[in-house]
This record gives sequence, C-alpha cells and structure tokens, in this order.
Amino acid sequence: MNTITAQELKAKKDNNEDFQLIDVREDYEFDDFNIGGINIPMDTLFSVADKIEKNKAVIFCCKTGKRSKAVTMAASKKLNLTNIYSLTGGVMGYKEEIGS
Repeated sequence: MNTITAQELKAKKDNNEDFQLIDVREDYEFDDFNIGGINIPMDTLFSVADKIEKNKAVIFCCKTGKRSKAVTMAASKKLNLTNIYSLTGGVMGYKEEIGS
C-alpha cells in the first residue's frame, strides 16, 4: 500500500502538482477542519466511484490515517487503482506538522 507523509503532500501542493485529494471522513468532520480536496465519506465512496479521477494520483485522508488506509486498500482491489495513497497520520498529523 502506498502512503504519503504530510511533508510530501505539502510539497505536492506547493509545487502545484496535479493530484486529487479525497477526505473520507463524515461531512461534519470535514466541515470542522480540512486540508482541502473533496469530501466523500467512506461509506459512500464506492457508490460514487466515478468522482475518483483515475488519470492522476489520488490521495485519501481521514482523521488519523486508519480509514484512509482501509479505503486505499479497498480501492486498489475493487477499482484496480495503483496510483493511490493514504496520508500517514491523517489530517490531525498534517495539522500538527504543517498547520492549517
């Protein structure tokens, strides 16, 4: 499974790299604090899989990294995606290391 650190994600953002960031937390969690991207809650992700941009790197994030790891593993199997990553430490780790 591919992972990405907060520092690596920040570098991608700073370099304006073309990737898709998907936050798999619930709507209320995303509304409280997010690091950008789009919000597709974990339990609805595969019913709206057409929103996943398969032609670029996709980075999944959640609060601590557990849900995004599960989604990354499932997406690699169910959707046959290879260019996908889970944000290590989630948005809380990103907030600690990088800020808002």
